[in-house]
Order: sequence, then structure tokens, then C-alpha cells
Amino acid sequence: MSEAVTLAYQAIDEEHADKPAATRRKFVVGAGAALGGMGVLGLAGGADEAMAKNDAQTILNVAATAEVLATIVNTVGAERVKLDAVTKRNVEAAAREELIHYKFLRKFGAKPATKKIWVPNKAFTNQDSFLDTVITGDQVFINAYLIGTTAFAKARSTKFARFTAETMGAEGVHRALALQSQGKLGNDRVFMKYSFTRIETAVKMLQKAGFGFGKKGSEPGAFFDFNSVARRTPDPAGVNTRRPR
Repeated sequence: MSEAVTLAYQAIDEEHADKPAATRRKFVVGAGAALGGMGVLGLAGGADEAMAKNDAQTILNVAATAEVLATIVNTVGAERVKLDAVTKRNVEAAAREELIHYKFLRKFGAKPATKKIWVPNKAFTNQDSFLDTVITGDQVFINAYLIGTTAFAKARSTKFARFTAETMGAEGVHRALALQSQGKLGNDRVFMKYSFTRIETAVKMLQKAGFGFGKKGSEPGAFFDFNSVARRTPDPAGVNTRRPR
């Protein structure tokens, strides 16, 4: 059984700790059926194979990989791109937030497919190009976390569903601030956009945008190592609520 599934069962048991043991068992059994239906209990190994499965462990893995990418893009973007003062502060805060997201996903059993990311050169050309990259990426992340919220809600794990919802909210803020820095309407959506339902689509969309995961992307660019970049990720004092509820 994967670590993610074990944690899901533990979360379910904790959430219903005030109920009799027999009642808690019913919730766990029900969650087991839901997780089984999602393919979690039969998860096979291998990064490529896992990417084709829309199950809880893969959702966590894809999210962790996306946070690796986001930490790199925001950290390096704040270093290399000439940004106005307000935008730079927001980008530096976003970089730290993505890194914190990554660390919590790892605690939940997530395993990134790679920590070596190919970033297209256009991402760091100028402020507008960089912000376009951020907006595109954040929309993918928003959708991916909504997939996670749906999956964990079906598994009756409100703890995990709440975590993905809280994280999705932060990604929505990042997207809004990037739009505002371009002089556009930041709060342009009544509801966050949910346009795809298969988690592997997130990977394909990022690859289409020129990113590469452990290998060169489709556009000119360069490799960045997460461990190296994360050591210099900004840590603004104003960033708060650093733990999910």
C-alpha cells in the first residue's frame, strides 16, 4: 500500500475520532472502495506508467513535480528578469510559497518525477514574457489541484481535499497578481477554471509550453536543478499561514 493511501486512511480515522470504532471502520471501508475505484490500491511503479494514471498517488506526484518547476521559475525569474518593485516582491513571495507547497506534498508521500527541469529561454526574456509563463503555469496548477480536491473528496478525506483547495487558492492569487502586473484585470474569474480532468494533461500542457522534465523541452532553454535553486529561494518575512489547516 502506498504512503499516500496510508495517510488518507489515517486522516479519515482522525476526522471521525469522536465516533464509535464500528462507525469509523465503515468510513475507512467506504474510502477503500473509492480509492480502489480510482486505481490507487493497484498503483504500479515507474514514473512514465504512473503519469498515465489518474489516481491519488499520481496526483500527488504530479503536483510535487509542478511545485519543483514553479519554485525554479519564480526564484530564477526574480533573479534574472528586470521586474518592477511590487512585481518582484510578489514573485519572491510566490517562490517561497511554491517551495513550502513542495515540502508539504513530500510529507504527504508525494514523489516528484524529477528535480531537473528544462525551462525555455523565453520565460526569462522580459517582464511580460515571464509573467505570461507564470500565468500559463498557474492555470495548469489550479486545474491540477482541483483534480486533487475532487479525488480526495471522493475518498472522503477532507484533510487532503482541504489541503489541495488551500493550495489551489494560493495558485489563484499568483495568477491574479501576474495579470495585474501586466495591467490586466487580476480578478477576472468568478470561479477558477477547470478545463481538464485527467492529471497527466497537466504534464502535457507544461511540455507544450516548452518545459522538459528530466530531458530537454521542445523549445530552446536550459536545465535547472531544484536542489541548487531551492537553497537560494527568497524567504520574505511577510509570507504567513505557512502550514495547511
